[in-house]
Amino acid sequence: MSADPYFLLVLIPVILTAITVHEFSHALAADKLGDPTARYEGRLTLNPVAHLDPVGTICFFVAHFGWGKPVPVNSRYFRHPLRDDMIVSACGPLSNLLMAMVLGIILQASAENSLIPVRSYLFDFLRMGLIINLSLCFFNLLPLYPLDGSHILRGLLPRNLIPEFDHISSYSPFILLGLIALGPIFQVPVFSSVIGPPVYFFMRLFTSIL
Repeated sequence: MSADPYFLLVLIPVILTAITVHEFSHALAADKLGDPTARYEGRLTLNPVAHLDPVGTICFFVAHFGWGKPVPVNSRYFRHPLRDDMIVSACGPLSNLLMAMVLGIILQASAENSLIPVRSYLFDFLRMGLIINLSLCFFNLLPLYPLDGSHILRGLLPRNLIPEFDHISSYSPFILLGLIALGPIFQVPVFSSVIGPPVYFFMRLFTSIL
């Protein structure tokens, strides 16, 4: 993690915004689909404090990927549990993808019209926001429980394969933590090699100035 105060001044609000939008989108989708659990537990809010996960936030500073505190979801409230759980899970990464698109469009328009100086806090905030939102999006799409990708994959599987998938998923948190811990130790960019290509692709898709 960089100790540069300016870097932190840019990164901290970017992370707070990206995580808050991600988790709020989960909570809002669940609430709209009939599950009031997140609302009752104070998660249907844009207050960043309600959504921060200590380990996930630290990982953002160390490796520029991470996660927020999972939004509580009770699928018994859903009319179509598998489908609705998949929709709720997909809304988090989708919200970050949409945020990245908006930030990229602003960056592109600003560069073309000289609205924001390249050497400015606002430019750095928008640029870092684009990168972090894309990183959060594609990291959470990995099919490892408890990440959103595992819920999405579960909703797409044939019903007869779900029990076996749930059994395998019980080991996923240990796999995830192992990859997070062993990557830096062996200097292997585990996650950047996986999520790096789609992050770079959408960065170039949303703006040509980076």
